[in-house]
Amino acid sequence: MKSKLIAAVFIMLFITGSIPLLYGWGAWGHKHINRAAVFALPEAMRKFYYNHIDFITESAVIPDLRRALLNDKNESPRHFIDIEDFHSPISEIPKTSKEANEKYENSFLNKEGILPWYIQDVMEKLTMAFKRKNKSEILFLSAEVAHYIGDAHMPLHTASNYNGQFTNQKGVHALWESQIPELFGNNYNFKTANASYIKDVTAETWKIVAHTHSLEDMLLADEKKVRKNFTSDNMYEKDASGKNILSYNQPVFSAEYARQFNDSLHGMVEKQLQLSIQDVADYWYTAWVNGGSPDLITLDDAHLTKQNKKNYNLEYKAWKKGNLLNLSNEKE
Repeated sequence: MKSKLIAAVFIMLFITGSIPLLYGWGAWGHKHINRAAVFALPEAMRKFYYNHIDFITESAVIPDLRRALLNDKNESPRHFIDIEDFHSPISEIPKTSKEANEKYENSFLNKEGILPWYIQDVMEKLTMAFKRKNKSEILFLSAEVAHYIGDAHMPLHTASNYNGQFTNQKGVHALWESQIPELFGNNYNFKTANASYIKDVTAETWKIVAHTHSLEDMLLADEKKVRKNFTSDNMYEKDASGKNILSYNQPVFSAEYARQFNDSLHGMVEKQLQLSIQDVADYWYTAWVNGGSPDLITLDDAHLTKQNKKNYNLEYKAWKKGNLLNLSNEKE
């Protein structure tokens, strides 16, 4: 099942757990989104993607690794867009990269983020990869675009107050996107509808961003209410000496705090993760159709597909019941 391409990124992935989870869903979320999306694809794509499901899963975190390990200065703005700082309704913000670059200076875009435009750019490259039937490019770009689509479903990735820093709510970002999924994600339902074709990728991308941004106020308001129920003594996890346990220089919220916050959100985290899975599958499918719907399974050795048949059937059946095998109990 494992793609040979895994070897190219193995060293980076080996240390995934040692980098700050500053973007998107954290490793847990991104990996689960990518893996689940494979099973929502039509069979003509699904078997090929399953042959490389380990690469698709593990490569979900490559964009974050690129920023953290390689200090790629171009990477950071790809993960967010601070809608408020554009000082315009979402409907009036330029919809394409070309329009955005014509209206704004690069320095402004690098500061406020380019997430929706970058998704469109990667989609164009993925479509061309399908047209060329370039296996390596298809797999790499599929994992790439999935990461940013996942980021687009995290409300604080669309907000200037991305970590509650303006409202005395520091730490809410990682709490929402990493700690809650890791604590409660094993009970999530990963089943979605089958992938569907997107007629207008640009419009759909901005629709996603608008919906995600609409959740910001609710998310922060709910966390504020929960915060009132705690003091500094019971808000955070403590070590044996009674000091706050830190993760990347930030106190780790207690499990009870995370539970109350999760309850107050009424399933928001799970719903956004499910939408991420659905949209990743839809975007992959759309790029494949626009790329001429090439016969992907011929890109693999027939022996690989045959070898994976048993596990493919087991995992697909599990997904149809809402479960993910091989990742469900994984801790980051």
